[in-house]
Amino acid sequence: MNAYLIIDIGTGNVRVAVVSTAKKILHIERADVHYEKDDKYPEALYFEPDVLWEQVIALTERALAQVPGVCIKAITASSQREGIVVLDREGHSLIGLPNHDHRGREWESILTDKHRVYAMTGRYPTSLFSALKLVALKGRHPELAEKIGTFMSISDWAQYKLCGVMGYEHSQASETLLYDIEQGCWSDELCEMFGIERSLLPSLHWSGTVLGNIMPQYADKWHIDQGTPVIVGGADTQLAIKSTQPASGDIVIVSGTTTPVIKVTEEYLLDEKERTWTNRHVEGAQFILETNCGVTGLNYQRLRECFYPNEGYDRIEAELDGLKDPSCMASLGSLLAGEDTPLTTGGFVFNAPVSQQLSRADFAWAILWDIACCIKENYESLVDKRAYDRDYVWACGGGLQSKHLRTFIAGLIDKKIRIRQGFQQASVTGGAVICTEMLGGNDLPDADMDIVYPENQAHYHMLYEKWKKTRHGFRKMAETIE
Repeated sequence: MNAYLIIDIGTGNVRVAVVSTAKKILHIERADVHYEKDDKYPEALYFEPDVLWEQVIALTERALAQVPGVCIKAITASSQREGIVVLDREGHSLIGLPNHDHRGREWESILTDKHRVYAMTGRYPTSLFSALKLVALKGRHPELAEKIGTFMSISDWAQYKLCGVMGYEHSQASETLLYDIEQGCWSDELCEMFGIERSLLPSLHWSGTVLGNIMPQYADKWHIDQGTPVIVGGADTQLAIKSTQPASGDIVIVSGTTTPVIKVTEEYLLDEKERTWTNRHVEGAQFILETNCGVTGLNYQRLRECFYPNEGYDRIEAELDGLKDPSCMASLGSLLAGEDTPLTTGGFVFNAPVSQQLSRADFAWAILWDIACCIKENYESLVDKRAYDRDYVWACGGGLQSKHLRTFIAGLIDKKIRIRQGFQQASVTGGAVICTEMLGGNDLPDADMDIVYPENQAHYHMLYEKWKKTRHGFRKMAETIE
């Protein structure tokens, strides 16, 4: 069987998948990504790239061992956005800085014209993005900074390790604050603003192009043909979007660790209130306009471990089926595009004294309802920029495994939810689509699509208003505490 090898390095774990050329996931191996604290900063994390690469090698060997006889036709990679690997002048890995590393927060004030940065980069500049990570690295690790020869996104670094060719893919470059989104190129002006040498920036490559062939050492180790191409992948969110194969103008919800709500567009769009991000898509001529609900999936995962420590998500869904009148409401700090500051205080609200009928399923319902309402709010901010008259949106990501979440979203935004097969591992499936297109394959047929229809709109609107009051209460509480 012909297949692809997809390396996907997320925030929480690294996965290696073997996917058939018909885009069926044959096997996935995964492991946690290990992070260390950097005590030179209040909010700094890093990882050891060489350790991560040893994980990739081991996972690849195990994944391929589970599908003997497959013929790998192409390899690609995706990874978390905003994360980078810094290399020395000889191409050796120095340090990895993940997306949730905020060592640059103290240096955000160096920018005198943040509105100009937003106009060029499509995002308000914060320590989330790569340029400020590099500025902070120079500020407190001068001995390390002196060795820097270049840096790459984590997916571009993985591809470099596979084929020996350096580069930066455009959707990943969008996250650096050094890339002119509209022009599709590195910006000397932005480099000067951050004091970063232009020579550190590798050449840009479009997703879906061949970067090089796999190195002999890995071809021999994994019994792969030495002519196997390494294809430029991209940011995990953009590849997840790619897996749905939307048309220009479509809206896509990606329910993962965070929940981006995105519109695919041919135009470079900015929000005058600076609430949205504009990124390059993995489709060369397209952009994505994004609002983001924050760490929704991570909230759900952590609270599942509290309420259902020895049971899976299927048990939650079964208990939700039997829940007739939910008696709990939650606000858990998800982000709303219309708010000037994030809400960092959250919790659950229920009637006191505590009722005998209050169960763990009520809390699970409240978590999912909070996610769905945040998606609605961010969806409204997105369509406020430009009206959306299509009767559907696309959705993908592991969070959509909850049929209740799918139903909540459809009813709240009054749109059909289109979901393709493979939605649970959307960035992996998107990588397979990239490989298939490079090899001249066809798109996914519509038969691979499920549709969730909106229902209970009036009832959901009443509960939505109740949720807004709950969130407003936590906002006032946060202001009082501060």
